[in-house]
Amino acid sequence: MTLLEHYTHTRQYTEALCKPLHIEDYTPQSVAFASPPKWHIAHTTWFFETMILKEYAANYTEFDAAFPFLFNSYYNSLGERIERHNRGLITRPSTEEVYAYRAHVDKHMVQLLNANPSPEVCELVTLGIHHEQQHQELLITDLKYTFSLNPTYPKFSDKDYTNATNTVSGWHTMAEGIYNIGYRGNNFCFDNELQPHRVFLEPYSISKHLVTNGDFITFIEAGGYNNPAYWLDAGWAWLQTHAVTHPLYWKHTEATWQHYTLSGLKPINANAILCHISFFEAAAYAAWAGYRLPTEFEWEAASPHLEWGNRWEWTNSAYLPYPKFKITEGAVGEYNGKFMMNQMVLRGASTATSKNHSRTTYRNFFPAETQWQFSGIRLAK
Repeated sequence: MTLLEHYTHTRQYTEALCKPLHIEDYTPQSVAFASPPKWHIAHTTWFFETMILKEYAANYTEFDAAFPFLFNSYYNSLGERIERHNRGLITRPSTEEVYAYRAHVDKHMVQLLNANPSPEVCELVTLGIHHEQQHQELLITDLKYTFSLNPTYPKFSDKDYTNATNTVSGWHTMAEGIYNIGYRGNNFCFDNELQPHRVFLEPYSISKHLVTNGDFITFIEAGGYNNPAYWLDAGWAWLQTHAVTHPLYWKHTEATWQHYTLSGLKPINANAILCHISFFEAAAYAAWAGYRLPTEFEWEAASPHLEWGNRWEWTNSAYLPYPKFKITEGAVGEYNGKFMMNQMVLRGASTATSKNHSRTTYRNFFPAETQWQFSGIRLAK
């Protein structure tokens, strides 16, 4: 696939994800961390316009001078921007105007990519493609959160994203030794996967399967949410403050468990892989079960022996820079490095992750209380 084909396919897939939306679905923002669909499709377009077209396309004319303020996410070096929790207030420009913005940028991006662009431009376009793939998954998770607050539990798609089951079981044992960590290939990776380095690991075993809904129901029924012995102090405080008693989207009615899915409200499949839990819940479950979460290095070392791709898997590793990590110059340097504090690493991918977007070295990261991603548990011992 050429770079132009990759660009075009990625942009079309974002719009395909939005095709089932009603016009009223594009703007609401249910909570600060869940951005509206209109903002996602505009922000990913802003990235290509700001990072590439304004810098490298001769005689390019900016679509709208107000858009950088509205659709910048967190790039402080690129000027002021609307506060994150106010993204749902952007009723103007209209959704139609935002799609016109995408068409305008796509037209000029195609021209640029057909004009034998420099390696520097190609690298930025590739970064922009992977950035948009990240937002494709966020579009799905954010939509689910907003739809879950609708009392009618609307159906968005036939795919519910939650019903995957394990196909293997048991444990894989890893010998003690020195293991290579980090990306070493010639294709794309994010800067937080660099620099490659070695780590020493003590012998350990890692589960071949992920924790299921049925496993977690046993934890709930055993009083797992009521016993502080299983919880980190910050996790116990979070649980008490927010009155958390089960994974996100679950509800208990008349002795049965149900959960909201993108296909509507459904009975929980006990055999399906658990999802939408925080790091705090994952760590508490592991403690209750008599195990622990793997570190991100244990996960990566064992990854050739594991199945993955259904859930983002919490690790017991804080999101920190690798040895000799360097922040890229310019605005793209704000992409990852400045978030290396108060976050936990997740590995793998989920059923909402765009195709060919993840790698065994991929380092996802979120705060420990995050539940709205398709996150699950793999145990270690």
